[in-house]
Amino acid sequence: MKNRLTVKKVAELMGASEWFIRRGLQQGLFPWGYAVKTSSKYTYWISPIKFTECTGIKV
Repeated sequence: MKNRLTVKKVAELMGASEWFIRRGLQQGLFPWGYAVKTSSKYTYWISPIKFTECTGIKV
């Protein structure tokens, strides 16, 4: 298991759009990851362990 998940992978696992995942991370709505704004772009970090704990979805 890698130390982080991609937005694309999380969107697939949750059956949601990548836009939904990005906006949720930007707004601090998901306890399993966060978004950091660097200049005009965001970088996303999603913990596979916290994701599984919070959602019950195995990675």
